[in-house]
Amino acid sequence: MFRYVLKRALTARPWALPVTPALQQPQPWLSCHKPSMRQFGYATPRTDDMLFNENDDTIYALSSGAGKAGIAVIRISGPGSLSVYKALCPTKPPPKPRYAGVRTLLDPASANLPNGNILDSDSLILYFPGPKTVTGEDVLELHVHGGSATIKAVLAAIPKCSTTGKVRYAEPGEFTRRAFLNGRLDLAQVESLGDTLDAVTEQQRRVAVQGNSGVLGKTYERWREELLLARGEIEALIDFSEDQHFDESPTELLTNVRRLVKGILHSINMHKLGSQKSELLRNGIRIALLGPPNAGKSSLMNQIVGREASIVSSEAGTTRDVIEANLDIRGYLCSFADTAGIRTESTRSIANLDGDSSPVIGAIEQEGIRRARQKAMDSDIVIVLASVEAVKGGGHQISYDVETLKLAAAAQQCLVAVNKSDVVERETLEPLIQGFKNSALGSVQGLQGAEPLTISCKAAATAAAGLTDPGGVHTLTERLVQSFSELTSLPGDMHHLLGVTERQNQLLFECQMHLEGFMTEAQACGAGREPDVVLAAEHLRLAANRLACITGRGDSGDVEEVLGVIFEK
Repeated sequence: MFRYVLKRALTARPWALPVTPALQQPQPWLSCHKPSMRQFGYATPRTDDMLFNENDDTIYALSSGAGKAGIAVIRISGPGSLSVYKALCPTKPPPKPRYAGVRTLLDPASANLPNGNILDSDSLILYFPGPKTVTGEDVLELHVHGGSATIKAVLAAIPKCSTTGKVRYAEPGEFTRRAFLNGRLDLAQVESLGDTLDAVTEQQRRVAVQGNSGVLGKTYERWREELLLARGEIEALIDFSEDQHFDESPTELLTNVRRLVKGILHSINMHKLGSQKSELLRNGIRIALLGPPNAGKSSLMNQIVGREASIVSSEAGTTRDVIEANLDIRGYLCSFADTAGIRTESTRSIANLDGDSSPVIGAIEQEGIRRARQKAMDSDIVIVLASVEAVKGGGHQISYDVETLKLAAAAQQCLVAVNKSDVVERETLEPLIQGFKNSALGSVQGLQGAEPLTISCKAAATAAAGLTDPGGVHTLTERLVQSFSELTSLPGDMHHLLGVTERQNQLLFECQMHLEGFMTEAQACGAGREPDVVLAAEHLRLAANRLACITGRGDSGDVEEVLGVIFEK
């Protein structure tokens, strides 16, 4: 019975939906202006003038990149688009919609003169009548020659065209804003469009494509509509319980809604996981190089990035600060950090194998070591280096630092590499590596099963051309790519979750908090007390509003606050 009442309330006269006094919240439909369907949560495009007061203007801008090029694209959008064409090409009819036509563009001030001023000859013209266009409005595209003078001349002529409304240059992001206002894009797709323009690596491009598919916006809108219906059922129970007969008791109703909310909460956790992985792809995977002084961290970094980013010297402690370099490895944006060599008591007892006294660690080097530790804790992947060193009196041992091994074990992903493998023969190196695994790695929790890589930065730097993997650095890079994939991969049916942005993740967290508040209240019926259905409905309202902020739909009051920043990107 209550579903019938709710359906009548939402479809027949939405502005007559009863308001629950106990909610103590001002409702938008109580204002004096005529109510709109979006005020009641329907997924209709926002058209309020608060977002933009000049939607009737015709706007134009250079859509292609600035500077000299073969072709430049000038886009015009708005009700006066066709009038602009007629002013620039007065003697030729408009091309067939969505078909290209070659035209000569004339200066509107002299178009009717026998020797009118030609702005550009053989321009390619495309006309797209709304609403099925990129902005939802009539759109005109002028593909002109890309010389600076030609572009300036055409841009200067467009506002001179005679139209019924105003013609002006577009504000930053205004084409995208109009696409949003006219329902061509939701806010999640707008963010993905910004990611598409900012993408510099293959993985960043893939993330942007996933977000631009529209799947996320439809998912969040479906959740919001489900919460709206659930809230409507609860409020119908509150307001009509004395006048109508309901098939379900408050406890049964909350139990049914609780199952719905539980499913949404599970999905939100999956979306938050996708956000964490997508942020790694957008912002870059942070990699820290750790190890004792003179283990070859700077040499390894230079080999990976392909340039001399760090100073290389046989003198221990050359690197005192954190040196960072960004690069693209197999489509993954990475940020490498070469850190100061960490010297502790354990390092000195192992590294000074010749019996000499340990050097004094100065204040500057101590600060460098502190920063190295912090960088390791902030990184996604830690590469810890040990090295093969000669021992006084003959023989070789592996020098390492126990603290760096522990820092690596605490990271999400870690690699252990032994440098300077070229100083001994393979027959001598193998027992050294086995002893390192047993005594060093075996004593650190989380590294017992780690298989160290043997590399030689010197061999990699001096190797002749044509060698497939000089010094083993390429193998280490392959292992890095494998770690990148493990950090960022999702099952095939969840790839669209890589489009979740940090802003969406924050709003999902707030939505999750409100839904958990509802669950706490709904579970009160099993704890021996009567649930507060008014408070439960309020939690659903707040959760739905957070979802509305993601897509920009509904009547969430703070949506407008983020629109300007997002569109200008």
